[in-house]
This record gives sequence, structure tokens and C-alpha cells, in this order.
Amino acid sequence: MKSKYEIIIYWSSDDSCFVAEVPELPGCMADGKDYNEVLKNVLVVINEWIDTARLAGREIPDPKGRLMFA
Repeated sequence: MKSKYEIIIYWSSDDSCFVAEVPELPGCMADGKDYNEVLKNVLVVINEWIDTARLAGREIPDPKGRLMFA
């Protein structure tokens, strides 16, 4: 799946890794040792988040776009 959700990626000094958060999917986040790894990881987690929500009968939000939560 090609994600259309906003992904925020930043460096975490506390964890010594990059962190990716998906604000529109509560609790959806991943980490990685570099930018490419964290992006790859968060795309997997987005799919898992959606699959889990679907199985649980929860609503899956439509992607809203850039900086909706800023």
C-alpha cells in the first residue's frame, strides 16, 4: 500500500534513533537507525495498524493531508 497519511520523522536523542509518527492513526509509530529505515518501518506499521483496526471493526480515518495537527 502506498501511504497517503502524513508521516512526521524526527531524530530522538533519548533513543538514539529516528522516530516516525502518523498523527492521524493514534499510536502509530516506528523507529529506525536512519531515515530510510524508519520510513520503511513506518509503512509496515501503517499497514498493520489498518489491518488491526479492520479486524477489530474500528473506523479507519481517511487521510486528511499535510500538517493537519500542527
